[in-house]
Amino acid sequence: MAKKFSGVDFLHLDATFSEDELLVRRTARDFVDDNLIPIIEECFREGRFPRELVKTMGELGFFGANLEGYGCAGMSNVEYGLVMQELERGDSGFRSFVSVQSGLVMYPIYEFGSDEQKNYWLPAMAKGEKLGCFGLTEPDFGSNPGGMRTTARKVGNEYILNGEKMWITSGTIADVAIIWAKVEEEDGRVRGFLVECNRPGFSAFDVHGKWSLRASVTSGLSLQDVHVPATNLLPKSGGLKSPLMCLNQARYGISWGAIGAAMSCYDTALQYALVRKQFHDAPIASHQLIQERLAWMVTEISKAQLLSLQVGRLKDKGTVRPEHISMAKRNNVWMALECARIARDILGANGITEDYPIMRHMMNLESVKTYEGTHNMHTLIIGQSITGIAAY
Repeated sequence: MAKKFSGVDFLHLDATFSEDELLVRRTARDFVDDNLIPIIEECFREGRFPRELVKTMGELGFFGANLEGYGCAGMSNVEYGLVMQELERGDSGFRSFVSVQSGLVMYPIYEFGSDEQKNYWLPAMAKGEKLGCFGLTEPDFGSNPGGMRTTARKVGNEYILNGEKMWITSGTIADVAIIWAKVEEEDGRVRGFLVECNRPGFSAFDVHGKWSLRASVTSGLSLQDVHVPATNLLPKSGGLKSPLMCLNQARYGISWGAIGAAMSCYDTALQYALVRKQFHDAPIASHQLIQERLAWMVTEISKAQLLSLQVGRLKDKGTVRPEHISMAKRNNVWMALECARIARDILGANGITEDYPIMRHMMNLESVKTYEGTHNMHTLIIGQSITGIAAY
């Protein structure tokens, strides 16, 4: 029987967490160990999202966890981050589903929606009874969302939406899509719309052939003369700042999630190195080269933990800035991907098999490095912050 995951805490950070924070992490950790780990390799192999776990996650308060009211758990941002860490220790695609539901759908409704929209959607989404997706990225516009071609035209008491969205998590299983479009009557100003996915003219298709994030649903969306009531406009949304605020919510969760993936790879490599014998009947953990790699991993994981914890504390104080979140996302995903590659090397040929989670994490993290702002775009965001000069 595999050794139960006991965490990675080289710097004794657990001593700085509150009892509530530790309880939240333990709840998420037990959920992952008991429900996700036993099935995730099969789901990844089959390209299947484990939707049967959605109800339980709703009961545990994982959706919109750091929002107040409307049936949401009202967790602190640090507690929310610890949930994301444990979910991605299970699988990046699975964590992506929760991030989208929480940070990219529930958050914009909470932040930009009317009272009617909040009261209708948020309680059902917190329970997992309604699922959502976030439509910003387009086939020709990823890092440059301002180039979007999706439009909304007001006719009487309706808006008519036309456009295409791509690389949309949960698109074909969603009940509602948050669609960002340029409003013709507002000189192309970007606004957010709630678009129920059963409306005529709205269609979604799954992206097949993925070698990454196979346990989550990735979709394309098409809107052909989709009519929505004017009341479906998110009234407080306006300009690109609104969707970028949503992305910051998701990026923050990713910074914690990547630590979970790195922990999984490090722990797998450590346990393997302690039992795998090579040369003189000694475990490979006794070799200097192996110890150097393990030391690198645990050091970088510890630094990432400190980074996300500080950003979380700033977020809870209301003093976090977007460039802080960019630094955490950029560093921690890069770190996790390097940990996956080093862990695969330590396991040798065994590292490519589904008997171990490493190759799955590695393939997933290649996507995580790109979405919600690429590594290079976050470099430029940090660069602009420290120089005052935009280089993009």
